[in-house]
Amino acid sequence: MDTWNWNIENEDFLQKTMKRCRERNILLPTFNQLKHPDTIPDSIQQKLAAIGLNETHPLNLFRINWRNDVKTGKIGGINYVELPSALTGVKARIIGICGKYFPTGAHKVGATYGCLIPNLVSGKFNPEYHKAVWPSTGNYCRGGIFNSALLGVHGVAILPEEMSKERFEWLRSYGAEIYATYGCESNVKEIYDKCHELETESDKYYIFNQFAQFGNMVWHHEVTGTTLEHLFNQVKGEKSRVAGYVSATGSAGTIGAGDYLKKVFPTMKIVASEALQCPTILMNGYGAHRIEGIGDKHIPWIHNTKNTDCVAAIDDADPLHLLRAFNLPEGHKFLSKLGVDATTLDRIQDLGISSIGNMLSAVKMAKYYEMTEDDVILTVFTDSLEMYRSRLEEMDTEFGPYNEHQAEVDWRTCVERQSYDNFKEMTYYEKKAVHNLKYFTWVEQQGKDVAELNRQWYDDQYWLEKVASVPQWDAMIADFNAKTGVTI
Repeated sequence: MDTWNWNIENEDFLQKTMKRCRERNILLPTFNQLKHPDTIPDSIQQKLAAIGLNETHPLNLFRINWRNDVKTGKIGGINYVELPSALTGVKARIIGICGKYFPTGAHKVGATYGCLIPNLVSGKFNPEYHKAVWPSTGNYCRGGIFNSALLGVHGVAILPEEMSKERFEWLRSYGAEIYATYGCESNVKEIYDKCHELETESDKYYIFNQFAQFGNMVWHHEVTGTTLEHLFNQVKGEKSRVAGYVSATGSAGTIGAGDYLKKVFPTMKIVASEALQCPTILMNGYGAHRIEGIGDKHIPWIHNTKNTDCVAAIDDADPLHLLRAFNLPEGHKFLSKLGVDATTLDRIQDLGISSIGNMLSAVKMAKYYEMTEDDVILTVFTDSLEMYRSRLEEMDTEFGPYNEHQAEVDWRTCVERQSYDNFKEMTYYEKKAVHNLKYFTWVEQQGKDVAELNRQWYDDQYWLEKVASVPQWDAMIADFNAKTGVTI
């Protein structure tokens, strides 16, 4: 259901959506407001101060940005962590923006907004008839269910059965209709199969497939990319340069921020991070892995592979072992002896499993390119420990109680000895080989047009057209808000 025609498609659907928003006092933020949260009216910020971050309150739509101040409840500075060399073992500055401070505690709620809102304001989605289906490996379906709850829409979550129990508990608490599909993080096809099954069953199921809907990539291009640019300008030194941007592949939404950054910093490299146990880009490979949030075994339709310069594959055991070191007192005791300061020890608890994977890929990049203190690697720390506490319990059961000696072993093996093995700088034809993998998933299995697949590779205007839709979306959002008459 991802067409790129944003004229009004069904006036009746649009009127029903306006009625729903009028009754629920829902005002929709524009993409520009989420890119530049300081432009959000003070009247809204004052009211946000009294609203919990995870409340299903319509004003929380304005918190779908990277600058939520959890102390005041208003818009503040960019939420980020800079990891010191004492922790990373490299000279390059590794800096990541934190998804923990979004509603739901993960940045994927932004991707769901990018997919949902254009369909709402163009009259494609009818909140009184359709069920919003969010196929995911975890955080995307949580974001979708959250936004569905705000609109009073029936939300459907589809995710692999082996995802953490916290994710399923959270979804149940928000009243989601849940389908747990076979397998783990890398079993994405099974999610697609369930989507097709639901679509065949009833036209009420409206699929917001993050792997194919460009609203996902566009939101990150506009909001995440802009935020990272502003962050660099905020923290840069006299000789600092943006050397790279590291992102897990996942649905290829977050890595789309790199397309924006490359326009601003054309010499930088974009690094795709994936699990070594499922080396899809690195080796055209397959397998099962445990880095939750970065499902593999295929190349998403919305991934501009021509812009991806390198791939780093991380052993999925490394982020899990470091999750213990970053979050348990025994780990903090050892890290403090390395010279990691107390503030950093507090902030590294903002890094979940895939966030640590991004950190390790940045370490690989820094070592591969022999980077110095002037090199800045930007990345995204998508979520925090909150969805993975059960993983700590599982590791305690499997390996025994954590201690300071084990923390040292984990740091030395997972960080200090992290090398640029399983790191590849891709040539033109290696990038094209990755792009060509899309054919088997999207043309043969999912019915996409091979002519469009070819255009993705040969016509650079293809990608520019997607981003060029944002001013039109914002104009439609502004018109929609004016017609609902909702004021805050």
